[in-house]
Amino acid sequence: MRQGANNQAGLYIHIPFCLSKCPYCAFNSFTPADQDTTAYLNALHLQMCRLATHPQVAKHVFSTIFVGGGTPTIYSAQQLTGLISTALNYFQFTPQPEITVESNPNSLNLELLTSLREAGVNRLSIGVQSFSDKLLVRLGRSHSVSQAENALETARKAGFTNLNIDLMYGLPGQDFEDWRQTLETACQYRPEHLAVYELTVEEKTPFAEMAAGGILDLPNEDVVADMAELTLRVLSGAGFVRYEIANFTQPGKECRHNINYWQNGQYLGLGAGAVSYIMGSRISNICDPGSFARHVKADNDGFCSIECLCREKRFRETVIMGLRMTKGLSLVSLQERFDLDPREYYGSSLRRLQDNHLVEITDDNIYIPARAIAVANQAMKELV
Repeated sequence: MRQGANNQAGLYIHIPFCLSKCPYCAFNSFTPADQDTTAYLNALHLQMCRLATHPQVAKHVFSTIFVGGGTPTIYSAQQLTGLISTALNYFQFTPQPEITVESNPNSLNLELLTSLREAGVNRLSIGVQSFSDKLLVRLGRSHSVSQAENALETARKAGFTNLNIDLMYGLPGQDFEDWRQTLETACQYRPEHLAVYELTVEEKTPFAEMAAGGILDLPNEDVVADMAELTLRVLSGAGFVRYEIANFTQPGKECRHNINYWQNGQYLGLGAGAVSYIMGSRISNICDPGSFARHVKADNDGFCSIECLCREKRFRETVIMGLRMTKGLSLVSLQERFDLDPREYYGSSLRRLQDNHLVEITDDNIYIPARAIAVANQAMKELV
């Protein structure tokens, strides 16, 4: 029984700082005003140095780097390129790794983007969310539509040929035509990839408090369903292929880093709140950036928890994550990896999902059919 498909892995680097905290955001992010961002960056370099020689890490060859946040591009070109250079020097990589940096439109300029390209960054993800100024205000975003449009144009000038745009629907005050306009505007910029998410009101966020108080003006379920249907229609017409529940790509531009997550492959997470999945263990880092930096500086590893996952838990997580992808999972690969077959393991629960057409099994594949993707969570709850 193998721990994973191979010894390749993804490297995630977390930058937990944003210019402002959006009211819907539940990610591990902080405004930099009360944080020592330089000390945090130094801690990232130290953690890289230590983990690169760890026996469970050194045996892996990394195929991707994903610098996420937060907003990584709040750092200067020199700081960011230095971080990427350190990662490339400390860890072993496959030829031509995919290197992604996340960003917000108002944190980008030509100098920074040109420096990132020269440092080897070959994929840029821009958090646009909406091409409506009124909706950006309601979302608490710190950028405008004009800044988003300028960022996309500047990214092309800097030489990026693999752009992702993040978009959200089901927003407060958003109607069907608002969403159509955002989709059509995004397509005009010909991005190679789109990540399209329905807004989820997360616990312990300002939006959750507003929703509890009845003052969050969200579109109703029927309108949201119409928006989801429109998404498929507009994006397929523009040449995009849906390869995961919320992700659409031009052929050959799938996000390799995220595919590794959905296949429950191995990955190393660096920075505050980042999570690793290495050799059957899940390792979580300290969430608070200041505390993380202090622990690493004091020669500690920066971890706050380590969980060794049993074979069945790894199997279930692999099934759930894999069903997010439109192609699903290979039954043969699951058998080889875990010595378990979903048909036998889930028994009547899986047969019931098949009878209700929420899951299908054909030849070697188990997958969620296109008509059931909108209610995919129902299937996943049964199989978790």
